[in-house]
Amino acid sequence: MLDEKRLTILTNGAKYDVSCSSSGSDRKFKSGELGNACLSGICHSFTPDGRCVSLLKILMSNDCVYDCAYCVNRRSLCTPRATAFPDEICELVMQFYKRNYIEGLFLSSAVVKSPDYTMELLFETVRKLRVIYRFNGYIHVKGIPFADSLLVERTAFYADRMSFNIELPSEKSLKLLAPQKEKNAIIAPMKMLAAERYGEFRSKKNFLPAGQTSQMIIGASPESDAHILRLTEYMYKNYRLKRIYYSSYIPTNPDNPYLPLNPVPKIREHRLYQADWLLRFYGFTAEEITDNDGNLPLEYDPKSVWALKHADLFPVEINSASFAMLVRVPGIGVRSAMRIVAARKYAKLGFDDLKRMRVALKRAKHFITCGGKFTGTEGESVKDFLIEPQYAANGQISMFDERFSRGQLYAGERPSLYGYSPSPAISALTGEL
Repeated sequence: MLDEKRLTILTNGAKYDVSCSSSGSDRKFKSGELGNACLSGICHSFTPDGRCVSLLKILMSNDCVYDCAYCVNRRSLCTPRATAFPDEICELVMQFYKRNYIEGLFLSSAVVKSPDYTMELLFETVRKLRVIYRFNGYIHVKGIPFADSLLVERTAFYADRMSFNIELPSEKSLKLLAPQKEKNAIIAPMKMLAAERYGEFRSKKNFLPAGQTSQMIIGASPESDAHILRLTEYMYKNYRLKRIYYSSYIPTNPDNPYLPLNPVPKIREHRLYQADWLLRFYGFTAEEITDNDGNLPLEYDPKSVWALKHADLFPVEINSASFAMLVRVPGIGVRSAMRIVAARKYAKLGFDDLKRMRVALKRAKHFITCGGKFTGTEGESVKDFLIEPQYAANGQISMFDERFSRGQLYAGERPSLYGYSPSPAISALTGEL
């Protein structure tokens, strides 16, 4: 049985890996088995700093043979080491599940002994959970680069989701800060899993039902947001990823001259998530969101920045604009645009109708007309209404801000149906801009 000391070490070592969401699995309930990953998948929890994490997130081992400069589990760091074994993880998962603590597992690992040895431990754990312990709940496994492709493929038949973290946005930075790793070793299994899952000759329908994800560390290396988003766009198109996660660099190695001494502002991570949402659901391209090799402005959300740069396209008429144009209006999300398109078939819409649809008119009114009527502001002064001072602070945006729990508003915000407008962190979780 996994003792408390090792459990503490292994769960603490996993806390920096943020790529552990669980949506999208269609693994169905089976009679005689425990757990159900259908629809919502694993139970999740919102931490006070706004992150969504799985309830059981653990490393198989933190005893790493690699010495990546940015990693808290690197070989050269003097820290307590621990390794668990498949039966210990399986027993822990089953005991936690039976006590209703969890609905699934996020299993990662440092590279202990060798990539193949570590991947075999991960494979054996998920195989035993499925076959011997009859666990049918959600399982996300973080794969090991350089491991044998057959081990990776076999693991994918038992897991709901797998992830191979790209870690740093460029091969140059990877060689500098993680010389034992190679870009191709990370990309190859991602390409193989994508081909297996979406290829014409898939061997099994339930292969990796929740797809795969990846993660990048932001700010440990000098790449711009434009570079990061171009890479993100490429990975979505070529490897069919469900999601890419961004993790702001936290200083853990002050002695390395290539690493920044200060943490990266969480607001940069937040802006990248907003831009990522625009890539996936709003029809934007990376080139539209950023300029050349620059960074995203911190004061404005990326859709507002795009709208300000393309003032010649606005205002658009709500009653006639295309869906593709509506979703490019700041303050109108995908769901709101769908409601507008459906409702205007039966009647001409006005601003009161948009309020009832919960369109964020505080921003949208500067870019739209309703029946030819314009109530916004024109020219450079529009920027004053779009700037988000609450994001300027160097800290994580929290969904537990007391101002929102008490129903208090930012200056100029309109009341919603519940008496207050959603907090910035809630908007970050839904992704609507």
